[in-house]
Amino acid sequence: MAEPIHRRDGASADGSASRAVLTIDGPIAEIALDGGPLNLVNAQLLRSLASALSDVAAATAIRCVILHGGAARAFCAGSDIHELATLHEDASERKILFEDMVLRRLARLPMPTIAAIDGPAIGGGFELALACDLRIARRGAKIGLSESRLGGLAGNGAVRLTRLIGPARAKELLYTGDTLAAEQALAWGAINRIAEDGTALDAARALAATIAARGPLSNRLAKTLADAAQDGALDAALSLSTAAQQQIFDSADLHEGVAAFLAKRDPVFQGR
Repeated sequence: MAEPIHRRDGASADGSASRAVLTIDGPIAEIALDGGPLNLVNAQLLRSLASALSDVAAATAIRCVILHGGAARAFCAGSDIHELATLHEDASERKILFEDMVLRRLARLPMPTIAAIDGPAIGGGFELALACDLRIARRGAKIGLSESRLGGLAGNGAVRLTRLIGPARAKELLYTGDTLAAEQALAWGAINRIAEDGTALDAARALAATIAARGPLSNRLAKTLADAAQDGALDAALSLSTAAQQQIFDSADLHEGVAAFLAKRDPVFQGR
């Protein structure tokens, strides 16, 4: 793996370092959270993550992004409670709107994204994972939106989780603040895979390599269409799919893929 190209330091409420580290190796980018043993979400971590996401979005050669918890024992255990204690009427400008912007920026990255969950993904941590396209968890890892235990609310997460697993199951998790083990999360559709051997990060890297070997233009357009199927009217999404299909037929990648198939060789996609 290449050396980190983005590392912006800050300090959490307890004085520890808090940052996101972006590493790019060929067509695959990794963003490692580095905010102490629990990777608590605070303003510094969000600023660094927002900057890393901007760098990724502008890098047209990247074909897949992995978000993971780095060396921490948690993927991300949610908001820094010390920071919450200082927020009242000014919470919108100091936290809510900025956090929502970061989650939207993650969700709207043009290339496929994977959350590698090797430790607890709780509260705001699970909201980060929900903003990714795919989620892979280590067996036994806990996930959940626990805000109701503190009288809080996972606003962004409530919407994304409901779209993912349906209102009845989402409401149960939101109302109780209970967590799910990876096995139950998989059965409910909250995650895509469980890492059977090795870490979730190992499994995410293997999946990312597979994704990166496929047509990058087709994967970006597939993400656009899948999101449109959820976010918009059916007719509008189908109209978008027609335009996307034409873009594919106009691309060099499709013709390279056909030529490679006929020649019985691996395709070399250029993303155009």
